[in-house]
Amino acid sequence: MAKNNLYLPYEVIFKEIDDSLATEVGNNFFELLYIVSGTGVQTINENRLSYQPGHLFLITPDDKHNLEIETHTSVFILRFTDIYIKNGPFTSNNLYKLEYILQHANHQPGCILKRVTDKNLVHPIIDAIRHEHYNPTLYNTELIQLLINTLIVIIARNISEYLPENITKQSDSKSHTILQYIQSNIYEPEKLSVAVMSEKFGISETYLGRYFKKQANETLQDYISKYRIKLVENRLMYSDLRVGEIASELGFNDESHLNKIFKKHKGTTPSLFRKKPKNV
Repeated sequence: MAKNNLYLPYEVIFKEIDDSLATEVGNNFFELLYIVSGTGVQTINENRLSYQPGHLFLITPDDKHNLEIETHTSVFILRFTDIYIKNGPFTSNNLYKLEYILQHANHQPGCILKRVTDKNLVHPIIDAIRHEHYNPTLYNTELIQLLINTLIVIIARNISEYLPENITKQSDSKSHTILQYIQSNIYEPEKLSVAVMSEKFGISETYLGRYFKKQANETLQDYISKYRIKLVENRLMYSDLRVGEIASELGFNDESHLNKIFKKHKGTTPSLFRKKPKNV
C-alpha cells in the first residue's frame, strides 16, 4: 500500500465504513481515529483488540493500523502534522512536552482514553467539529482549530500516564532511547534484563539502575512492571483473551505469576478487574 502525505497542517474526515480501513507505516502525519458507532477489531502493529463506540485511537507515523468491520462503522478521523503542533497556540514549555509525548506515544492497541472525565469530553467536542465542518460560517476555521487543539491536549494528557513523570524533552537523550527500547521489547522480557540492557547501551549494570532512576524518578524495574500492568489492563478491558493468554503474551511466568503481580499493583485480581464496568 502506498504511503500518504498530508500537505495541509490538518485534515478532518467523517467516514462510513462497511469493509475495512488501513493505515500503513511511513505517513508524514499523526492520525486520531474516533469510533462514533459500530463494532469490530482494531489491529495495530500486529496486536488485535475489539473496538466499540467511544474508543479513540492515536496512530503515529510509525504504526501499521487496520480496522476489521463487524457492524457498519462511522468514524471521525483527524490527521495532523508536526507543523500544526509547532504553529499552534501552545507555550514553549507545553509545546516541548506535547511534541515529546506524541513522538513517544506507546504504539499499542486499545482506546487511549484512560480518564473517564476525558471520555465524556471527547464526544461533544467531535460533535461540535462535525457541525462546524458541514455548516461553515463566520470564524468557522478558528473554532475548528480550537476544538482540535483541545482534542490533542486531551490525548497528550492520557498518553502521558504511560511515561515516567520525570522524563521530558529536556532529559538526557539516552534516557529517551532507553524508554523507546523498553516499549519496543516489552513482549520479550529476556531483552529487558539489566545485563542485556547495560550491554546494549554501553552502561555498566551497576550504573544503569541509578542512571534510569535519576532520569525517570523511579527504578527501571518499577517502570517496566507498571508499563506491563497497563498493557494487561488494556487487554482485560478491550480483548477476549484469557488471563493465561495475556500472561503468556506479556512474558509473565504463568497465570499465577500475573495474578500476584497484578494484585500487588491494582489491589484486585485480573478476573475481578475485568468484571468492573468499563465506563466507556
